[in-house]
Amino acid sequence: MKRFLTAIACSIVLLGPSLAANPQKGPSGLPLPRFVSLKSDRVNVRQGASQNHKIAWTFNRAGLPVEITAEFENWRKIRDSEGAEGWVQQGLLSGRRTALIAPWAKDKMFNIYARGNEGSEIRAKAEANVLVAFDRCDGVFCRVDAGKARGYMRQEELWGVYANEQVE
Repeated sequence: MKRFLTAIACSIVLLGPSLAANPQKGPSGLPLPRFVSLKSDRVNVRQGASQNHKIAWTFNRAGLPVEITAEFENWRKIRDSEGAEGWVQQGLLSGRRTALIAPWAKDKMFNIYARGNEGSEIRAKAEANVLVAFDRCDGVFCRVDAGKARGYMRQEELWGVYANEQVE
């Protein structure tokens, strides 16, 4: 079975953990859960943490954000924006942060602002489920790059960054 993330709406929003002073750490020493992105255009997601487990589905787009929820040796349990979970090899994941614009909202447009406040000029509007890169979030707004559109979006409109998370 293959899963293709296109313009699929989701009726629930998965919220990340509160980012407490002492987050849980996995065997790698990195926080759990945490967001990463897919490194390759073809990433097999398995039912368990080994090559012997069946492939549950295959991602076909590099850069998609996923949430790591567990670690076992060189395997990472991930969750996608639709809530599906499975295991992937660590080498297929990147620390590069990306996000999907409101994958839970169908047929809605979202503002990309010139500066990190709603009073600033609107530079562009983007559809739900568009993939964006980001390099900075202040807990309210994230600086995003959506190809030709660069600017700031409300952090709560992005799946791939936790509420109130600060990224630099």
